[in-house]
Amino acid sequence: MQETRRNKGSAGRLPAERIGPSPAPIAKSIIDRFMKLTDMTGTVSDVLDKRGLVAAFGSHELKPTILGSRIVGRAITVRNVPQRQDMHVALTQNNNRMTEIEGIHQADPGDVLVIQGLRHISNMGGVMATTCHVQKLAGAVVDGGVRDVGQSRSLGFPIWSRDISPVTGKWRAVTEEINGRVTINGCQVDAGDLVVADETGLCFVPAAIVEEVLAECEAIQNKEDGWIDGLRNGMTIPQLVSKIY
Repeated sequence: MQETRRNKGSAGRLPAERIGPSPAPIAKSIIDRFMKLTDMTGTVSDVLDKRGLVAAFGSHELKPTILGSRIVGRAITVRNVPQRQDMHVALTQNNNRMTEIEGIHQADPGDVLVIQGLRHISNMGGVMATTCHVQKLAGAVVDGGVRDVGQSRSLGFPIWSRDISPVTGKWRAVTEEINGRVTINGCQVDAGDLVVADETGLCFVPAAIVEEVLAECEAIQNKEDGWIDGLRNGMTIPQLVSKIY
């Protein structure tokens, strides 16, 4: 069973009872080993397939704002739902109930902010990206829209998002829960799960099996590295076929 800790308390924007407990940390040595995988998300996806887990998808679904980015980190989750109040009324009453900043407040350096958001509007913008960067988060994953991508790019802060839109979510979205279960492109993600993302795609590894998945990934890479070394040293295609198949 994964150890959990009390949350850090509310930053003042969300009742404490809507903020789940802080998940157990993931050792930096484990994250560093995942980062050393050559075909990172491809290898992790293969291992998740072997376990019958639907927990990976391509970057054509959630596109990286910075090409070539690779991140691995513990998920801190945010779940947004539509604002029931009329947008213009919410604006005139200054009723901003989108509070992704509470998720950032719960995060530690190296974590990944994972937002189940809304389509076609921004679920985080430049100020929140800057806040994530200052707090040393590894990146963000947003099943929904983001904006101010020029600002996040200038910081080197990578985000994987479904949409990019200038339309604010302040008056259109409500943050229901922090550190609860979210759904990202059909994949269930719990706070504390491991996020693995690169320009090929995204994978979510359940916290309870992170070390087992890592060991299997490293075994796959060692085997494939042997095939590549063989090819470079004269292995024929029939010989390669005998090893792969």
